[in-house]
Amino acid sequence: MELDHLAIVAADLSEGAAWCEAALGLPLVAGGRHPQFGTWNRLMSLGPGLYLEVIAPDPSAPPPARPRWFGLDHAGAPRLGNWICRVPSPELIPPDRGERLALERGDLRWQIGVPADGHVPAEGGLPTVISWTAGVHPAERLPDVGARLARLTIRHPEAERLAAMVLPDLADPRVTYETAAEPGLSAVIATPSGERLI
Repeated sequence: MELDHLAIVAADLSEGAAWCEAALGLPLVAGGRHPQFGTWNRLMSLGPGLYLEVIAPDPSAPPPARPRWFGLDHAGAPRLGNWICRVPSPELIPPDRGERLALERGDLRWQIGVPADGHVPAEGGLPTVISWTAGVHPAERLPDVGARLARLTIRHPEAERLAAMVLPDLADPRVTYETAAEPGLSAVIATPSGERLI
């Protein structure tokens, strides 16, 4: 399992993008739409194999047939709301991460685990898991603006238990767990103008 992308969730894409660009001092680029969930996004490279997305409900899309992913039916102010890891085969997506859905956009094809209620696994304590099955990975399509992930911190009341579930399969020293009363995520991003926290 490898880190694939980080997701800033927001009720409004323009507001989320403005928040992210102000926080990092770097521009996002247009992403795409996800008709199955009525969402759209903007993207930023975090270097080879890793990217950042700002994702929000798409007001031009009809309501989806199921709850929106990443808890976006209840999104408020922009925040780092999800982290996504990839596996080489869809069969490796853990069944406890939700229903395995096959999605596509343009030449991209992927499968991803999505809980039936649309929320993120363990309130963000566990990663959403994805497997790309066709097309060039989104990170390789994005301009390199010099942003790199320095550290991802997952805070959760059951941090020790969740870390034991994840870290043996995720050999990435940038990912750490901390015990906290409330679940939450934060990331330190190295940029050309210094480290920034989101």
